[in-house]
Amino acid sequence: MHFDDRLATVLRHRATGERAGKTQFRQLIDLLGERPQAGDPALKAAAYLRLIALAEMIPAKERAGIVGETGWRFRNPELVRWFGEAHPSIAAAALQRAHLTGAEWETLIPRLPIRARGFLRHRRDLPEEAVRILDRLGVQDRALPLPDVVEILVEHEQPQTAEAPQIGALPDEPHPLKLSAANDESELVTKASEEIAEIQPRAPSSTPDGEGIRALVERIEAFKRNRGAPGGEDAPSLPLAGLEDAPRRKPLQSFIFGTDSEGRVDWAEGGVAPMIIGTMLSARTEAASGDDDIAAAFHNRRPVRRGRITLRGAGPIAGDWIVDAAPRFTRGDGRFYGYVGRFRRAAEDARDTGQESADRLRQLLHELRTPVNAMQGYAEVIQQQVFGPTPHEYRALAASIAGDSARILAGFDELDRLAKLETGALDLEPGSSDFAGIARAQITQLQTVLSPRVARFDADIQANAAMLPLDQSEAEMLAWRVLATLAGATGAGETVNLDLRTEDEQVFLRAQLPAKLAATEDLFSSEARAGGSTLSSGIFGAGFSLRLARAEARSAGGELARDGGWLVLTLPLLTPEDALPSPVDAPGRAAG
Repeated sequence: MHFDDRLATVLRHRATGERAGKTQFRQLIDLLGERPQAGDPALKAAAYLRLIALAEMIPAKERAGIVGETGWRFRNPELVRWFGEAHPSIAAAALQRAHLTGAEWETLIPRLPIRARGFLRHRRDLPEEAVRILDRLGVQDRALPLPDVVEILVEHEQPQTAEAPQIGALPDEPHPLKLSAANDESELVTKASEEIAEIQPRAPSSTPDGEGIRALVERIEAFKRNRGAPGGEDAPSLPLAGLEDAPRRKPLQSFIFGTDSEGRVDWAEGGVAPMIIGTMLSARTEAASGDDDIAAAFHNRRPVRRGRITLRGAGPIAGDWIVDAAPRFTRGDGRFYGYVGRFRRAAEDARDTGQESADRLRQLLHELRTPVNAMQGYAEVIQQQVFGPTPHEYRALAASIAGDSARILAGFDELDRLAKLETGALDLEPGSSDFAGIARAQITQLQTVLSPRVARFDADIQANAAMLPLDQSEAEMLAWRVLATLAGATGAGETVNLDLRTEDEQVFLRAQLPAKLAATEDLFSSEARAGGSTLSSGIFGAGFSLRLARAEARSAGGELARDGGWLVLTLPLLTPEDALPSPVDAPGRAAG
């Protein structure tokens, strides 16, 4: 038995920020883009509703960029249709990534908006059924179609004369064309264009002689003439063999250049030369962000490796570049006469390494939860005797497995929570809570565990309330994570001093470190262990628990830090502005 709970797992988490919304948007379209499978229709409907809600958080341009990312292959007709009714840029990006069967295209295309059908006219990999339904619906402008013609065999009735025809002059009689059965359409067009290349093409006419093969040849010649003209962009795109590609319109990513001995660009490839020639690369003021590596390399006549520079000027070359260049010397006397190298675009949106690591960790945890959930489910089935009586020994083993699975899942949740907090993908739930009352109640509860070991908390907590702008459960979790970790590390007969005060609109909780934690060099590392105790600080140890508490405190606007032999927790107090509910958030909060 296999439980696919990926969609439910994604929907269980709420996207509280734009970054978290983008991550959840990617996860949902990845899961919904798979082949339609049996599942809960209500869960799928909730997924589409969540996509609609995320669309209000993410601008249309960024959503189009996400949908158009390399790697998507949408195989679900429902998702493709949903994207087809979205913004034109999003619909165009999704329909380029859709990979459906012929029968699915045949059913889907008539249900798409007319505007969305037009986006399919540029695709060349559609199955035959999709092309047929597009033709029936009148979407026929995908490109200039190949003519339904027969092979052209050019034969000269009259022998060639010794004189070659003059360029631009027409012969007395055109060469007759003989038609026969055709097998290779591209070859016949190539033969016809080569035969007519020496003849000046006539202007198109409406006479019968201007139709058919001659009209096609004239269109080829017109295309060649207009390709280099200023209005050549309006010329038709001919997918015919033997024709050169149209001018490239992609953004400029790299180009080769050369400089003179003074560091001034005197040569560049292609159409970049007019925009870059004359630029002085050896001047220190040209280097990006005050980096003078390029200028120093020119001065010392040494190679340039990954030098950063900012170019200003024409749009295609403006921006940040990375330069790799090598000096050139004459063969005879070794005289320096410039550099030769390559410009390449600097990465504009390099992702943060920490964010990438957090994404990989969350993906790994998502994959690990499935088998652990399955083991826990089977153990509970055996322990509860769902399918019949089970010996007590097996029930005890099953109960132990279920407990271990629950601890593992709890550890996964803590890892996921830490990754989200440290990358800003999760914010603590706002609200109102009395941190002084929470600390007082938890210290009393922990004292009952410390008393058998003749250990105790010596707490000095102010009588006044310390109101925090945090939900009650969030504040309790943060306080318990700190206090329970300290209690678990407290040795027999040891006393831990605690002090809670409010000052300058902040609450300070100072706790003396137990001996086991005070001897640890890095209190927040995974090597920090509290030792054996009835109070568990989690499966990853005391250091991880304190690191998670520090991330929670920073998310709330505070800090958890070590001050010598003390651990200091600082949190901002609730202000009158925070106490007033936001009129925008109130309806959403009431609706859950």
